[in-house]
Amino acid sequence: MGIGEAIAGIFAGQGASVVLLSRDAGRAEAARVRIGHAERTLALSCDVRNREEIDRVVSLTLHHYQRMDVWINNAGHGLMDSVADVDIAACRETFDTNFFGTVACMQAALAVMKQQGTGTIINISSVAGHLPLPFHAVYSATKFAMNAFGKAARVELMNAGINVLTVCPGYVRTDFSANAMKGRDAKTVRPSAVRGISSARVARAVLRGYLKHKREVVVPWTMHPVIKLYQLFPGLVEWGMLKMLPTRRRGSR
Repeated sequence: MGIGEAIAGIFAGQGASVVLLSRDAGRAEAARVRIGHAERTLALSCDVRNREEIDRVVSLTLHHYQRMDVWINNAGHGLMDSVADVDIAACRETFDTNFFGTVACMQAALAVMKQQGTGTIINISSVAGHLPLPFHAVYSATKFAMNAFGKAARVELMNAGINVLTVCPGYVRTDFSANAMKGRDAKTVRPSAVRGISSARVARAVLRGYLKHKREVVVPWTMHPVIKLYQLFPGLVEWGMLKMLPTRRRGSR
């Protein structure tokens, strides 16, 4: 659903054979039906927190298509809570999916790509991996980690013929926020006037970045100056974030 389905659809539309993964096999199959190209698509269940399941889908992919040219890490979920109150178990669960799941999938895919002598890893991160968001600290931390890991891997793998692309979308119109885990002190710094971009726009940016062997893609482009502003004048951006936070009566939770 959302970004994952849009990316699968645009790659399938370009003639690629696509394997769609989800913890829920029925949801993956429903997306496959919506995408079409039944002769070139496959839907499988996979929980990226389980290395055995990852290895299983890699084996099935090679059985059906004999090679694996692109692996896209898009699995992830949000966690909204304050640093003071966030549940440690929920924190670990978010890292297990967003970051450690990415690491495990990269290692499984790279074992194949190194033998092939070519391949591309695409990590769907977030602008939150450049701008630490209040009340989304855990989610931002997973994306900062994903950005660092992917960019370091890119340098390591250059001479192996493998590219690692990091994609950082800003606000996207999906059910991501609605499905995020919410703690006792969940707030958002999203400006009310920002509607967000479509999943299709993110997918087009991913495809362009892949074809051009990019290091990183930030979408929409208007987030570039915001990221640069935070790097140069963090206090100014933090002031703006404080202005966007909902006010709370003194003594309330």
